[in-house]
Amino acid sequence: MTRSIDSTSKIPVAIIGSGNIGTDLMIKVLRYSKHLTMGAMVGIDAASDGLARAARLGVPVTADGIDGLLALPNFSDIRIAFDATSAGAHAKHNALLQQHGVRVIDLTPAAIGPYVVPVVNLDQHIEATNINMVTCGGQATIPMVFAVSRVAPVVYAEIVASIASKSAGPGTRANIDEFTETTSRAIVDVGGAQFGKAIIVLNPAEPPLMMRDTVYCMTDLDADQDAIRASVRAMADSVAAYVPGYRLKQEVQFERFDADHALNLPGIGRRAGTKVSIFLEVEGAAHYLPAYAGNLDIMTSAAIAAAERIASTLMLAAHHG
Repeated sequence: MTRSIDSTSKIPVAIIGSGNIGTDLMIKVLRYSKHLTMGAMVGIDAASDGLARAARLGVPVTADGIDGLLALPNFSDIRIAFDATSAGAHAKHNALLQQHGVRVIDLTPAAIGPYVVPVVNLDQHIEATNINMVTCGGQATIPMVFAVSRVAPVVYAEIVASIASKSAGPGTRANIDEFTETTSRAIVDVGGAQFGKAIIVLNPAEPPLMMRDTVYCMTDLDADQDAIRASVRAMADSVAAYVPGYRLKQEVQFERFDADHALNLPGIGRRAGTKVSIFLEVEGAAHYLPAYAGNLDIMTSAAIAAAERIASTLMLAAHHG
């Protein structure tokens, strides 16, 4: 099904899931979006703060889930939908939305569509009907793995994402296994490493700490350290263009391991090479979520960045059509 579009106006979007992530997405669309406008906020809890806030802001709402969305009078105008529910629910949502020609941005671990990290591979998947935003740890760290792999071969990459326990809601806690598996796969598929491993740490410290990420890459013994350093800095600037709180905490660290002192890498064995260590911090924009919840902010910021690009291509196609 093909939907008509006015090339001079913004693209109406639906947000499915009225929790923290969905509500933060809505606020970003309403306050800052260049090409998007709110078409609907969808939930299943009529008493949720997200639905109440959306209603106060004049956004069409439904507490009847995906069926309620399809029944809204303006559903035919909606071209893009964000799904911030669960992997299990997403499969049903996607099947129905695809029947109506709605492009889907998946913020769950379902991974029906390709993994997308905007600064790395969005252009490759700009025509995909469903894209998956990996995980918060993936959005933060995969750009760094890619930054190394585009100038030196990465045989192994390991990321450790440390987030404030208070910023990990029931969805995050229920999907810890999916987080590690999805992120590990994307480190390889998107980041360019031969092998990948992901670890998440929920830090209960009070006051809550900002999201911190550590990226380790094992590359060749004679890898060009200056090229890696420059590539990492450039990538950090590129991510910060849509996630302003994203930053390197210190200079890239290098440690060389010759054949006599080879590192034992999980699933690979002993390897000589240069270990690259990258240390990141992600401060949230505090639109709806606290500033320490950079893990959630980077997901919503990446999803908005992807939607803006998709919307611009839809508008361009309408203009030339």
